[in-house]
Amino acid sequence: MQQGGEHPRMGALDVCPFVPVMNISMEECVICAHVFGQRLSEELGVPVYLYGEAARQESRRTLPAIRAGEYEALPKKLEKPEWVPDFGPPTFVPQWGATVTGARTFLIAYNINLLCTKELAHRIALNIREQGRGADQPGSLKKVQGIGWYLEEENIAQVSTNLLDFETTPLHAVYEEVCYNAEALKLPVVGSQLVGLVPKKAMLDAAEFYIKKEKLFILEEEHKIKLVVSRLGLDSLSPFNPRERIIEYLVQAGQEDKGLVTKPLGAFVRAVGGRSAAPGGGSVAATAASLGAALGCMVGLMSYGKRQFEQLDSIMRNVIPPLHQAMDELVAMVDADSRAFSSYMEAMKLPKSTPEERERRVVAMQQGLKTAVEVPCTLAVKVNNLWSSLKMLAHHGNLACKSDLQVGAKMLEAAVFGAYFNVMINLKDITDEKFKTETSQMVTRLLEEAKQGSALVLALLEKREA
Repeated sequence: MQQGGEHPRMGALDVCPFVPVMNISMEECVICAHVFGQRLSEELGVPVYLYGEAARQESRRTLPAIRAGEYEALPKKLEKPEWVPDFGPPTFVPQWGATVTGARTFLIAYNINLLCTKELAHRIALNIREQGRGADQPGSLKKVQGIGWYLEEENIAQVSTNLLDFETTPLHAVYEEVCYNAEALKLPVVGSQLVGLVPKKAMLDAAEFYIKKEKLFILEEEHKIKLVVSRLGLDSLSPFNPRERIIEYLVQAGQEDKGLVTKPLGAFVRAVGGRSAAPGGGSVAATAASLGAALGCMVGLMSYGKRQFEQLDSIMRNVIPPLHQAMDELVAMVDADSRAFSSYMEAMKLPKSTPEERERRVVAMQQGLKTAVEVPCTLAVKVNNLWSSLKMLAHHGNLACKSDLQVGAKMLEAAVFGAYFNVMINLKDITDEKFKTETSQMVTRLLEEAKQGSALVLALLEKREA
């Protein structure tokens, strides 16, 4: 096998990881890796190693440990008892090499561009990667792998990193740490590069870092993504199209059924008015809640960013974000409620010919009812978290939007009424008495809070003069 380049490798198919992105568990990915590894070895007669969560030996959990020596070292490596493959023969196959497969969390391949030599870039990589320069000289960033290389086609060096767990060490932390090391060496950083796909949360976490650091006020997800692209220089080597690079956007674009919230308003209303139990009162309650939060958000924005309201800027910067966030979260609950009730309806269709089938059906129906109850309860909690923001708007907001805030308050109150009725009608068929009692008491309390919150907002507005 003839292959050149900077990236470590040990085979034609170097690594094939299974990653739980959506609707699948890590345990299921481990099974996938085992099945794939066994089948690959049997059909092609090549050595296969398991790593990550699928590893059978602790010494093989990390990819660099298995790759050590790379393709060139394989002939002698395969002769050693400690490096017998997990699947396939311990035989060197020149035209293939070896393959590593396994299960892991989402890995972000991220490179930072530098105007310097390969050696200086690698020096920074050694400083930041967890492995560092060895056990006695660890690097500064946990769950980060890194090397320095030179990108001939762009005539720049890069610190090339793998973020093994972006929640432990986020994207912006890697960029900032490389910048810190580069500054100490008087080296210019000229943007960065994401290789492959990236989770949306990684981008939004970076956005929140720069928003807080620079005391910015940004609400829209699209704008937050643009901020990260700008601050990290993600378009320095090629255009960065979020719709093609953020995994959630790609998954969403590929779904045939995009849910109720993507329907035109008229189509949604007709779906509610159709001869079907879902969407029903729960989805309508979630719609009302999202619209109530949206009206609050609108009033906040109409009281911000204009000279006549300049004295309110600091107040509105605190009031608007929770309303904007709740607006998006409550919209998502329109479909969540419909799906929750559908799970109960599907359970009712399960076979009931034998005692075992009847028992499985009953268990599934009870779980479906509990899920159907949990969604509106969550909705009521989210709504009641907004009353403090609405009270601040009632005190300070643009009085030209008085009626909008009044409508918003009543929409939120109505949403909690809807949540209450949906919970109570489903509770009557639940057999878990403790769950029924606790849930009934909770949702009754939440309804009272909503009534009081709405009444107070309306009273505060009536006291203000135009």
